[in-house]
Amino acid sequence: MADHPPVSALGAGLALRCPRCGQGRLFKSYLKVADACAVCGLDLSAEDSGDGPAVFVIFVVGFIAALLVVVMEFVIRAPMLVSILAVCAVVVVGTMALLPPFKAVLIALQYRHRAGDTGLNTFKDDNEA
Repeated sequence: MADHPPVSALGAGLALRCPRCGQGRLFKSYLKVADACAVCGLDLSAEDSGDGPAVFVIFVVGFIAALLVVVMEFVIRAPMLVSILAVCAVVVVGTMALLPPFKAVLIALQYRHRAGDTGLNTFKDDNEA
């Protein structure tokens, strides 16, 4: 296959696209990585980002949830049930919204730096032996 121009790892990740061509869909379902890119044919079958995306999402959503608890408790003085429901909604929606892009960005960074979750290059490019 022809050489592909460099694609921004952040741009491809946030768009949930292939890290090599930036066009093909990275996921075949919510968090299930496609076997290969439908556009450029990059083999994605061995790719796994591990627990990294979940850790980053926990940090981001946890900070937002903690801030919301403080605001609802000390600024708004909302009833306890309202606070619990609001924080639970923020945690669930925030987690579901952030997991795919965080996972895609980590996969794109692994592709860019030629390192899989094992520390070895798990991507199989056509021009590599």
